[in-house]
Amino acid sequence: MTGGHQTLALLLFSAFVAVTLAITTWVSRGRHGSAEEFYAGGRLFSPMENGFAIAGDYASAASFLGVPGLIALFGYDGVLYVVGFLVGWLVVLFLVAELVRNCGRFTLADVVAARMSERPVRIAAGTSSVTVSVLYLVAQMVGAGSLVALLLGRTGAGGAAQAWAVIGVGALMVVYVSLGGMRATTWIQIVKAVLLLGGTVVLTVLVMVRFHGDLDRLLRAASEHSGHGEAFLAPGLKYGGDWTARLDFISLGLALVLGTGGLPHILSRFYTVPTARAARRSALWAIGLIGGFYLMTIVLGFGAAAIVGPQAVRGANAAGNTAVPLLALDLGGGAASTGGTVLFAVVAAVAFATILAVVAGITLASSASVAHDLYASLRRRGGRQRGEVAVARIAAVGVGVVAIGLGLLARDLNVAFLVGLAFAVAASANLPVLLYSLFWRGFTTRGAVWAVYGGLVPALGLVVLSPVVSGSPDSLFPGVDFQYFPLQNPGIVSIPLGFLAGWLGTVTSAEPPDEAKHAETEVRSLTGAGAV
Repeated sequence: MTGGHQTLALLLFSAFVAVTLAITTWVSRGRHGSAEEFYAGGRLFSPMENGFAIAGDYASAASFLGVPGLIALFGYDGVLYVVGFLVGWLVVLFLVAELVRNCGRFTLADVVAARMSERPVRIAAGTSSVTVSVLYLVAQMVGAGSLVALLLGRTGAGGAAQAWAVIGVGALMVVYVSLGGMRATTWIQIVKAVLLLGGTVVLTVLVMVRFHGDLDRLLRAASEHSGHGEAFLAPGLKYGGDWTARLDFISLGLALVLGTGGLPHILSRFYTVPTARAARRSALWAIGLIGGFYLMTIVLGFGAAAIVGPQAVRGANAAGNTAVPLLALDLGGGAASTGGTVLFAVVAAVAFATILAVVAGITLASSASVAHDLYASLRRRGGRQRGEVAVARIAAVGVGVVAIGLGLLARDLNVAFLVGLAFAVAASANLPVLLYSLFWRGFTTRGAVWAVYGGLVPALGLVVLSPVVSGSPDSLFPGVDFQYFPLQNPGIVSIPLGFLAGWLGTVTSAEPPDEAKHAETEVRSLTGAGAV
């Protein structure tokens, strides 16, 4: 890339970082540091504000960089990610949002522990939440590395810059969470959502103007430039080759649709509003914003295939993570033009803002799980609240270090694909225990613990034994082969195992279910009586 791209994009990066750091500093002044303030922002956000923040949290680097890249490379099969990400919100709206807000306080474990033995349940749910959060963070780190590598070039300084980008994002997210907590994180996400939606609208309009508003013409041009002809617009290019690929598609679909309801950083957003009704309205706002955004990513993906071409996309980044910045460069007039330089830099800065905002939200959710669930379960209750917030700040540093290390390791994988793995773990470990706790009268503590570990352990184990880690040229360790599980996404196996383990643990438990606590939880979840 030219010096103009680098200078302008770096200036815009710096401007966004300066603004968000200013927000964090301003918000952190005069706050008393209570757990409610740090974890939930004082529960003072309106449904519209929280809806924009949820949209900012959910529309991650996987959505803005990874999904259009997959569409540009695989056509119709890439669109399947859009369907999964969007349909998953129906689970959140109808089964999760209001009930979680009424039953919990700060984390997923609060909902489950309301009617179970607190310590084992909190340890299990906290472990699962941290695992999901770290996997999700890795995807954002990979997106940051891909973006900066494109900006500065793959060789020499670009290779080093890719690693430093991952480290820099990790350091910034620790600062955001440690200083500002949920209030600063929410405002950063709102600003980011406005920038992202605005940038996506501009790019979508420019793509449609290029093809005179004719969507059919855009799709035909994309198929012609794809090298696959009509097969580019039909199912099967990525997931239709053999039975393994088809099962992988079913597995991915299950993970994306069911995983949203188990994502810790999404569930924690419903605690930032004052009532369950506000939580539901937040979800409605989020669905509208996210739905519009994902429809536009389809246009951007096919636009990148038609205008940039899959070969150029793959040449810049083998996983397709840089399709949208390359599309912006071409739409603005090309690499040698002022318009191309400006549009590329703006899109790169918006993508970087996306990554920073999302990692802040995920880091806050994971540090809350460490402090509120794991740490608080392993020490006495006396004076716990002040200790929790301090531990949460320290946990943010630890989570950041782990995510940086894994991000450097996985930097050549597609970010949407990595997020698919996080969704699979969330759907396998978090969703079964959440639904059983809310709707099954006979559910017990053993069932809750078994549901979490019965989904978490198989999901992680199958990923380790899959082509993602070894046995193929695109795996994390291409030089070794311990691949025994043929699918790239474990959801088709691990999600049913999570539900089965929860049922089995309950029916074999000697502990009788607590009918009184279930009745209390049911009334609280449906009416909000007694909710925090």
